[in-house]
Amino acid sequence: MGQQRKINGDAGNESAVQRMDLSIEGMSCASCALNIEKELGKVDGVKNASVNFATQKAFVEFRPEKVTSNEIIRQVEKSGYSVGEYGTEDARTLSFKVGGMSCTSCAATVEKTLNAIAGVRNATVNFASERVTISYQPNSVTLSDLKKAVSDAGYTIVEESETEGLKEEPGVLKARKKMVISAALSALMMTMMALHMFVTPIPGYLLLTVLIGLPVVFINGWHVHKAAFNALRRKRPNMDVLVSLGSLPPFLVGLLGFFYPIQTFIEMATTIMTFHLIGKYLETRAKGRASQAIKKLIQMGAKTARIVENGQEREVSTDKLEVGHIMVIRPGEKIPTDGVVVEGSSLVDESMATGESMPVKRKTGQQVIGATINKQGMLKVKVTKVGSETFLSQVIKMVEQCQGSKVPIQEFADRITGYFVPAIIILTGLTFLSFHLFPGFHLAIIQWGATFLPWVNPELSIWTLSFITATAVLVIACPCALGLGTPTALMVGSGMGAERGILIRNGEAVQTLKNIRIIAFDKTGTLTKGKPEVTDIVPADGSDTRELLYYTASVEHASEHPLSQSVLQAASQKGIELGRVENFSAISGMGVHGAVDGKEVLAGNEKLMDHYGIHYSQLTQKLRTLESEAKTVMIVAVDNKPLGLVALADTLKEDSVQAIKSLEKRGIKTAIITGDNERTAAAIARKVGISRVIAGVMPEGKVQEIASLQKEFEMVAMVGDGINDAPAMKQANVGIAIGTGTDIAIEASDVTLVRGELSAVLSAVRLSEEIFSKIKQNFFYAWVYNAIAIPVAMLGLLHPMIGVAAMSMSSLNVVYNSLGLKKKTI
Repeated sequence: MGQQRKINGDAGNESAVQRMDLSIEGMSCASCALNIEKELGKVDGVKNASVNFATQKAFVEFRPEKVTSNEIIRQVEKSGYSVGEYGTEDARTLSFKVGGMSCTSCAATVEKTLNAIAGVRNATVNFASERVTISYQPNSVTLSDLKKAVSDAGYTIVEESETEGLKEEPGVLKARKKMVISAALSALMMTMMALHMFVTPIPGYLLLTVLIGLPVVFINGWHVHKAAFNALRRKRPNMDVLVSLGSLPPFLVGLLGFFYPIQTFIEMATTIMTFHLIGKYLETRAKGRASQAIKKLIQMGAKTARIVENGQEREVSTDKLEVGHIMVIRPGEKIPTDGVVVEGSSLVDESMATGESMPVKRKTGQQVIGATINKQGMLKVKVTKVGSETFLSQVIKMVEQCQGSKVPIQEFADRITGYFVPAIIILTGLTFLSFHLFPGFHLAIIQWGATFLPWVNPELSIWTLSFITATAVLVIACPCALGLGTPTALMVGSGMGAERGILIRNGEAVQTLKNIRIIAFDKTGTLTKGKPEVTDIVPADGSDTRELLYYTASVEHASEHPLSQSVLQAASQKGIELGRVENFSAISGMGVHGAVDGKEVLAGNEKLMDHYGIHYSQLTQKLRTLESEAKTVMIVAVDNKPLGLVALADTLKEDSVQAIKSLEKRGIKTAIITGDNERTAAAIARKVGISRVIAGVMPEGKVQEIASLQKEFEMVAMVGDGINDAPAMKQANVGIAIGTGTDIAIEASDVTLVRGELSAVLSAVRLSEEIFSKIKQNFFYAWVYNAIAIPVAMLGLLHPMIGVAAMSMSSLNVVYNSLGLKKKTI
């Protein structure tokens, strides 16, 4: 499936597609998320829409020439939901409170001030709510600039949450407030009910229960009834409909007790709403824990930086940093942003980026990563990346992409969820009707249940029993558990991966990676360190070592290939001055050609010599010997005559052998795909333990080789450096890019391994298995819960109060099961 996705994707028009993310307010269950997806899918110009119920976010890909971001927002609002902060790749919209405004004139001043700033598209101030909503271009103006402008105008920014995340988010605070009030009122009502039933009748009991239950059901629970009404109006019922039907009718029926001597259900209605609000608070809080990865990543960044200007140090906000600034980082301080060391050396703790616990040495000329910690000496670092280009920003973007995507198995759950709530409503009606059509059957079951269940009362009337049972069926069903199963596991798992230097771009890779049957590895920079050294210089008869190295280095000087740098280094060490190269050309997969001192020079493999008709038989035996030692050998010819051989060896990465051994032990076959000849490739494969060799492959031929492996093994992963191997990684079912340090923005990959170690490939496979295992567990728990609970409720053996509590616990169980991923070792 992954292969077809990549081959048949709308690649030709990809540049025309814009991405947008929106914070959605008002979703109560997975059905809501599914409804929004369907509504957005109807909009002409929307290519793809994915709504994550757990994070309350929507990720939309659209064509701006067909639909605007405002039209997409209107479609969401038309569906009955509201949009908080949103943004596209070139614009963002946010809202924050402004203090100090005393009248509408103040609001107009703030609005005018903000709209005058370059980069602000639109700013609107609502005086009643004391909030300002700003649409701006992050590349032109920063949030700090916007807040400063408000302050300069004489007003204050009201911070609504602590930067360090010590306070709960507004949504959690709101849910907790409703929960506390409802729980207190329900506890008072339950105490009154116990006194009224078992101690002494309370005068005006019914009126007191109505007054106590009214704020719970109609004020704290108003958002539930409103959402239920909107869902029914759209003919797409969700969980709010079930809870509303489980609390509103019992409360209204209970009012008949003022006129008729019937049993009232106000206590039941109040308790049902309270348990629902308690469950929603716990669920919101738990989902917040599941999404902590993004918050932790954002909080990792330094808030200020010291820069050197005119020989003086000055402290500035990190969002004021510009490329070229020189930063001063003392021991124990965070490195504010990505850069290159221009003075000093130190040990740097890069565990936040790579997962590697041991600090690494960084010195002049080497790159450092923003948010990592300087452990030892003072460093002066030149800023190379700021804003969205930094390592940390890219990591956050990739984690958000993963959390906003869907695992293919979720599509099945979504289809079921779409029918779930209507089916429950139908079952509720059938249950109510069945009690009246077959009273004897139901009474026999209830009498049996009364022998061991204290809440079952067979002495109630059939009407009362049918009403209580139907209500129980409504509130015991839990579509939320189905909707939370995948996104919460993906949220926790992707966060775990980011902390360990494993960045998963999409949910599909999670499901596919665990099924991979063969992994193909590029050689240079993947299996090896990518830093080859000249090991042998073998001149042909009539030439010498210096002459051979002179011509080789001179022609390679114009090349960007890693082997060229190694030859240049060898020439430099021997004090050889290079000649001027003219008419240079690099021949893909073969070598280089150019003129040095008026002589035609060729340096490359046997294919290059054969192409130009150069005879090198006198060097063949030595050539074979060097290749059998896993060395890459260049044949050098000057004016159509072989001058000799230059052999290079690239050291294997320390963990290559163990990583390949572990993969093979797990039943995953391994292959090497390289442009080297068969003998060299086979020698490396033997050293590492790779079972399959694909050698002599031109860069453009790797795609066909991956396709051939897919025909044989079906599920294939490709591991490479993300640049030359990009087409092959796209062709593979899963593309895995080996990144190092700041070089992680590799669009071709599904998975990026920040550390350059092959053991991370095994860790990525394990992480995929663990995440998918949790997803399957979550679905199992959700299905089993509903499969057992709904029939029990239909038989009349479950009280609605217990049912709504069990429903809330089912959702919580799924979330906390996902959080269990954090205890796993990968």
